[in-house]
Parts: sequence; structure tokens; C-alpha cells
Amino acid sequence: MTKVTDPFAAAPQLMKQWMAVSIAAQNSLEPSLIELVKIRSSILNGCANCINMHTVEARAKGESEQRLYLIAAWREAPVYSPRERAALAWTDALTRLPEGHTQHEAKEALEAHFTPEEQVNLTLMINVINGWNRIAVGFDLWYENGAPVAKAA
Repeated sequence: MTKVTDPFAAAPQLMKQWMAVSIAAQNSLEPSLIELVKIRSSILNGCANCINMHTVEARAKGESEQRLYLIAAWREAPVYSPRERAALAWTDALTRLPEGHTQHEAKEALEAHFTPEEQVNLTLMINVINGWNRIAVGFDLWYENGAPVAKAA
């Protein structure tokens, strides 16, 4: 088994600052919307750690199993509000930058359902979760109940 680097131990000061930015972004919009964005981005990035962590958190905040299961196919699922759909479209557009053709349409939906401040807050949250996905995948992290654990081989 390859030794896993714990980014919190390796760079505690910078990770503390990264965590502070993460918490600020997370607290900038309604919790249910934030969890959907974190899960969707994590699905797109293939981050099992973050999918696991954020589905647990979403359930704890009252999210339904149905909505969690359907987030992978949110465009076809009628269980999300127009505001949530706009946030998910913006998440897709920013997480899949090379496919840029969706950004204009997603931006229009974003502007229809979010104030300018909320647009920035959401964009920062999407950047944060994309960053966490890369940290978790890059360092092969797996957290259970807020603590790192070794992944099964």
C-alpha cells in the first residue's frame, strides 16, 4: 500500500486557510443547494471520497434519497427547483470547462435565479469543491466521520 500524504499535516497553515475559505463559501448560500453543488462536482470529477462525504452530510441536513440518487441525471429529473437547476448547470459548466459550449446558457439561467453576489458566492463554492476534489483524488484521501482512514486495497 502506498503511503498517503496528509495535506493537513504536510502544510498545516495553508490548509487551515483553505479550510477557512471553504467554510466561508459553504456558508454563503442555502445548505441544501451547497450540498447538491458539492455532490454534482464530485460526481463529474470522479471523487469517491467527496461523493461519500457530501451525500452523508446532505442526508444529515434532510436531503432525500431520491434527489441524491438523481443528481447524476439532474437534467432529466423533475425533482429540482429552477434555482437548483441553474446552480447545477453552472456547476457543470465550470467543472467541465473544456466543453465551454454550455457556459452561455448556464450563465443566463444563473442570472435569472441568483443575485450578482450569489453568483459570485456560488462560483467560489464551485471552485472550492473542485479544489477539494483534486486534493482528495491527488492524495488518495478517504475520510469517514471526519477522520482519515486507509482505503481498502
